Amino acid sequence: MKEKPFAITLDVGSSLANRTGAWRTERPEYVHRLPPCNQACPAGENIQQWLFHAESGDYESAWRQLMRDNPLPAVMGRVCYHPCETACNRVQVDNAVGINAVERFLGDEAIKRGWRVEAPAASSGKQVLVVGSGPAGLSAAYHLRLLGHEVTIREAQERPGGMMRYGIPRYRLPREVLDAEIDRILALGVTLECGTRVDDVLAARRDGGFDAVFLAVGAGIGRRTYIPAGDSAHILDAVALLGSMEGEDPPLLGRTVAVYGGGNTAMDAARTARRLGATDAVVVYRRTRDRMPAHDEEVEEALEEGVRLKWLSTIKHVGGGRLTVERMRLDESGFPQPTGEFEELDADTVVLALGQDSDLSLLKGMPGLTVDHGTVRVAEGLITGQEGIFAGGDMVPDERTVTVAVGHGRKAARHIDAYLRGTPRAPGAKHAPAGYDRLNTWYYSDAPASVRPRLELARRVSTFDEVMQGLDESTALFEARRCMSCGNCFECDNCYGVCPDNAITKLGPGQGFAIDLDYCKGCGLCVAECPCGAMEMVPEE
Repeated sequence: MKEKPFAITLDVGSSLANRTGAWRTERPEYVHRLPPCNQACPAGENIQQWLFHAESGDYESAWRQLMRDNPLPAVMGRVCYHPCETACNRVQVDNAVGINAVERFLGDEAIKRGWRVEAPAASSGKQVLVVGSGPAGLSAAYHLRLLGHEVTIREAQERPGGMMRYGIPRYRLPREVLDAEIDRILALGVTLECGTRVDDVLAARRDGGFDAVFLAVGAGIGRRTYIPAGDSAHILDAVALLGSMEGEDPPLLGRTVAVYGGGNTAMDAARTARRLGATDAVVVYRRTRDRMPAHDEEVEEALEEGVRLKWLSTIKHVGGGRLTVERMRLDESGFPQPTGEFEELDADTVVLALGQDSDLSLLKGMPGLTVDHGTVRVAEGLITGQEGIFAGGDMVPDERTVTVAVGHGRKAARHIDAYLRGTPRAPGAKHAPAGYDRLNTWYYSDAPASVRPRLELARRVSTFDEVMQGLDESTALFEARRCMSCGNCFECDNCYGVCPDNAITKLGPGQGFAIDLDYCKGCGLCVAECPCGAMEMVPEE
């Protein structure tokens, strides 16, 4: 009788050794999740990807990735209110990644080094008219040109930029930066016609032989309200004030200035008044600070510069260098109600910052368009009710910021391209968001955010020099490296190192990892130890 051995010994790595995959009820998989910064960016930037290039020191690759979505990074790095940072998961560890500061660094680096984007070699033969050269118009023109179309921008003002030039003060956006980024867009072969007002869109399209039109006229008309005033009262709107700063002679406002309103434009008007010599600039607002539409950073900088804020107040009369304000109170719904209590303030000039409207006269008589509360209604893809005519930026219902407008231009360009080619554009698949609960933050070092330097206060109220300064290279590199790569593998090798079965194989730089399911027993250790939440356990098939 043949004797059976008590055990069979197999060599390590043989075809039968350690094949424990049959034990699994779940197996790990690598996944791609949508980073919260990307999800929150109105311009549609792939923030995590360009930060990945920046943290390796490859700034040009980072800038080129950024330019795929946003042609104005140096501008946006100055004027964007960075909702991406509000959404950043790192804020729950120490501070949000300074995405906006790194974006500005990359934009400035591109201007300094003269980086350019190449125009397409071939033309589609299609002609597109863009009405308005603000952020939405410039963004649309840029993306349309890269898609191979011939683009003409018509701008009513003498210089391009829209409200970036005529609404944002120089201390926030230096004009040489704006001009450099506009010139780079024009260098692609975009035709710019300034001082050319479009009064009839359909006629302009027909006469110019344009195959499509993108409307981006912005909101450049300051809203007015009736205020009883004496003959000597000096009242102007904030849009006119800020726009006049582009002329040779600055406006004369006097020593005391009152600004009526509570938005970012009101803050800009008051801070501009201080720089023009006003010893007292007061913002009169009928609600409380927590209900102000102005962003906190704008309010804080205004307060630092000596602007006074008068809450729960409304202007009742202006005249003779004085204005009468009435105290208000908020009712149960938060709406201000008069109290019958009055006081007087000195005011050589009153500036109205009560909101802005778009000049929609160019749409008069156009069939199919719907105008509601001063904005043009658009469908998915920003197309209007008129075939071949699209609209975006401040003239459509949405938040009115440069970032939103740049995103509108990009989105419209893609849908205009699909319209011109006769191919319907299907929305792309969306990854699931990468929430904080999926991260293993133990692996990340404490690294508080870098503080962007600011111009000293004494110079801020006497010049229009830029207030917020940029990061130097070493600080920008540090800031980029604070990114936790939420939801996407950055090849930290943790999964490779902790796997007890050596079931994970490195595929090479930039290629990630593979899981050998013959040996993976589904313990889930790799998923538990992944810092960025780029793995998950799924039921075994």
